[in-house]
Amino acid sequence: IHVNGTAHEVRDAWLGESLLYVLRERLGLLAAKGASEQGACGSCSVEVDGRLVCSCLVLAASALDRPITTVEGLAAPGAPSDLQQAFVEEDALQCGYCTPGQVMAAEGFLRANAAPTVAEIQSGMSGNLCRCGAYQHIVNAVADVGENRRNGGEK
Repeated sequence: IHVNGTAHEVRDAWLGESLLYVLRERLGLLAAKGASEQGACGSCSVEVDGRLVCSCLVLAASALDRPITTVEGLAAPGAPSDLQQAFVEEDALQCGYCTPGQVMAAEGFLRANAAPTVAEIQSGMSGNLCRCGAYQHIVNAVADVGENRRNGGEK
């Protein structure tokens, strides 16, 4: 399985294991979280072939030889991406449980819409739930990064 640019051999997996299970339990990539385990919350969001998916709903076997990106792959270890840093600066983390999925959703959203309005951000992020209610902070972080990137900042 190819995760964050690295090929991993996954031994002893059975055919019905979810991508979320393989990422967390077999590879030790713990950012994606299993909250609803039904694709209803977005806490397990990762990209497969550049498309945002709920990893709890994807069979790991269906993702073989397809590029998978988790939040751990957005930046070098110890150096947050601009989006991750914006989440910190805007207090969009709160408890942090939903944050990896929120960041993955925001990253894909900003690639598709480089100049979003607040309403577009709210709509684009609507599939990712936050139990702490940090929605305005999340919107602010996404808006800040969008503006920064448009003005020649990091990405």
